[in-house]
Amino acid sequence: MRSSIMLFAAAVLLLVLPSAYGQFPRACSSAEVLLSKECCPIWAGDGSPCGEASGRGTCQDVVLSTSPLGSQFPFSGIDDRENWPIVFYNRTCQCQGNFMGYNCGDCKFGFTGPNCTVRRTLIRKEIYRMTATEKDKFIAYLNLAKRSLSSDYVIATGTYEQMNNGSNPMFADINVYDLFVWLHYYASRDAFLEGDLVWRDIDFAHEAPAFLPWHRFFLLHWEHEIQRLTGDENFTIPFWDWRDAQQCDICTDEFFGGTRQVSDNLLSPASFFSSWQVVCSQPEEYNRLRILCNGTNEGPLLRSPGRHDRSRTPNLPTTADVEACLSLTDYDAGPMDRNANFSFRNTLEGFANPRTAIANRSQSNMHNSLHVYLNGSMSSVQGSANDPIFVLHHAFVDSIFEQWLRRHQPSQDVYPEANAPIGHNRGYYMVPFIPLYANVEFFAPSRDFGYDYDYLAEADSIADFLARYLEEARQIWQWLVGAAVLGGLVTAVIATVISLACRRKKRALSEETQPLLMEAEDYQSTYQSNL
Repeated sequence: MRSSIMLFAAAVLLLVLPSAYGQFPRACSSAEVLLSKECCPIWAGDGSPCGEASGRGTCQDVVLSTSPLGSQFPFSGIDDRENWPIVFYNRTCQCQGNFMGYNCGDCKFGFTGPNCTVRRTLIRKEIYRMTATEKDKFIAYLNLAKRSLSSDYVIATGTYEQMNNGSNPMFADINVYDLFVWLHYYASRDAFLEGDLVWRDIDFAHEAPAFLPWHRFFLLHWEHEIQRLTGDENFTIPFWDWRDAQQCDICTDEFFGGTRQVSDNLLSPASFFSSWQVVCSQPEEYNRLRILCNGTNEGPLLRSPGRHDRSRTPNLPTTADVEACLSLTDYDAGPMDRNANFSFRNTLEGFANPRTAIANRSQSNMHNSLHVYLNGSMSSVQGSANDPIFVLHHAFVDSIFEQWLRRHQPSQDVYPEANAPIGHNRGYYMVPFIPLYANVEFFAPSRDFGYDYDYLAEADSIADFLARYLEEARQIWQWLVGAAVLGGLVTAVIATVISLACRRKKRALSEETQPLLMEAEDYQSTYQSNL
């Protein structure tokens, strides 16, 4: 089985040209572009920047949000991610219509076709509802992404200051899978202060309102990249429904790797993933040396589910926990960070007790509990995307977010406009993505982006079926009531006529049979006489 999957991956690799979807476009990584601060690459389809000649987009100034930030990061002008992406670029492609991408060469999520006019909706399946072929193909795609260099994107290996303000570019190639590990690391890494100091209370993807929209966007890009890499336009990310789980059911060699009996956190050698190397997993070393993760291998993938600190995470989330979380009406509240109470976002992220919605930093619940429980590469925020289970876990978290959106139907005004931690206001561009998207743009239903979840789609199809008939009944209810009343009157009249006829017949029979009854001396009561 393992050899057949590897042959499949190799065959796919020969058939497609690898590409990636992430942060710094390769076309914008030269000293010339960095010094000009203009990232408006040419679209090969018409040879013009941003595909302007074809009406796909134009090169425009980056317009930043001016809404005030929260007090969690009391500094300014010390981190490259502040007012993203202005430190690196102040002009980028702004795409029009259904086009997107760093050069407007792609279709928006949910659209396809040569002119991006064909709408479509793909269904993300629960991992156990996939066929054996679909599962094997998914694992093959993961291995292919791990072994294919990105042709479109590179990663920054130094700060803008270390690049001498752009005159000395510091970028490196990276494979498609690790590109997304790096993106997750870069958004959540600590900030370098003066001297040897660092600031840890900063995260552009977690612990604040953008947690859910940021990861929704991240997963869509990841999914889109696998589609482009493999040529499989119908590929979707599977998810793992961990409600009421007693153990990690997908931590087996058939799926994502079993664990060895010895407690060294290494995966079973029978697993494909036992040979995987991790990147961006040493944040303390980066802080000490004041460097960025450069994408080099740092050791094997680690996982040891259940051998975690049980005082922090006694058990995995239950169905009741999820329902309690979904009942919360406020998307975010209070300081809009990990101390927020009665906040759907903070409760789902796992910093609050799902039964009370009160923040408790000594406990890891909901989303956080899975990271703690898996006890390995997944347990470090900055390096957690190294584990392929990360994608399945966050896809299910995204489905819970989708349930909340459908249940409460919030407008985009519900997303905080101001005073959220840095990077999380409504109009702040998501770090570290190019093309640019504001947080609020992905505070919207999944169908707007061309995907749905199997268990939600099935529930909605039943509801739609019932709704159609209820609507038809609503439109003709006056006729139904009238028919019922008329039917009742007709029935009453018929019953009255029959009753009167029976009484007449009974009297007539009584008069005819009475003499016979009187003359029969040996008469006995029978079934017929009673009748």
